[in-house]
Amino acid sequence: MRARYGVPLGITAVGAAGLAYAVGFEVRSFRLRRITVPVLPHGMRPLRVLQVSDIHMVSGQRKKQRWLQSLAGLRPDFVVNTGDNLSDPEGVPEVLDALGPLMEFPGAYVFGSNDYYGPKLRNPARYLLEKASGRHGLNGNPPAVGAIHNPWTELRDAFDAAGWVGLSNTRGRLKLDDIEIALTGLDDPHIKRDRYAEVAGGPESDADLSLAVVHAPYLRVLDAFTADRYPLILAGHTHGGQLCIPFYGALVTNCDLDTRRVKGLSQHHAGGHTSYLHVSAGCGTNRYTPVRFACPPEATLLTLTPQTL
Repeated sequence: MRARYGVPLGITAVGAAGLAYAVGFEVRSFRLRRITVPVLPHGMRPLRVLQVSDIHMVSGQRKKQRWLQSLAGLRPDFVVNTGDNLSDPEGVPEVLDALGPLMEFPGAYVFGSNDYYGPKLRNPARYLLEKASGRHGLNGNPPAVGAIHNPWTELRDAFDAAGWVGLSNTRGRLKLDDIEIALTGLDDPHIKRDRYAEVAGGPESDADLSLAVVHAPYLRVLDAFTADRYPLILAGHTHGGQLCIPFYGALVTNCDLDTRRVKGLSQHHAGGHTSYLHVSAGCGTNRYTPVRFACPPEATLLTLTPQTL
């Protein structure tokens, strides 16, 4: 009897322990990733950029709020928010409370699909099916029906009032003392709101640095930014895979980006040019799948340094 049932019971126990860890600990084990990216002109001082992404705030997430507030202690030169702030239509006040100290710094933002629409309960296996079929979000799928509309305009108005620059299919600038940062952004490609033709043309010659910003790192967007010679692209959306296999990595990216680049710094090649790509694993989850495994929630402090000779 012991030999017959010992293995299944052992597997069940390990699975239960893993689920308890993913739900009870890792999803709240917030981390700061630090990376260096050599993209500045020679002679320019280093810049510290804090990227926050995929907060997916749900009312009552006090630990997440406190952690986000604490990031202001890093004193970044500027902040980039790469979208999906909400996972609850009632979560706007808590997002603004969490980001309040960071909104004292110069910043820029784009929105993701979860800023516009409330989440739906869905089978996690659908992400694997979408990967196999090459159909993600509204890219190749029927239009969403009966979607909950989030109060995204309240977020937009608060960010704008703080001086953060909205980059939804538009360009903007940040001035840091004597440094001019030009930013080009797109609305979320995951729901086909990106309009690259409206911002095409590449970096601005009279700026000290030009950056590209988007929520979901779809290849059509990365190809366009890279062909236009942007030195660095910042994105989120993937959650780093969210449920990963130790020593293997992510199974899905929830877009057409390969799993090898699901999070962190990599390079993208297109049109004979190369750009750095940084994908944030984000610090939240959809409210209906509040788990992370082998993929802790994070924000990233990017130190931009002069290009190597």
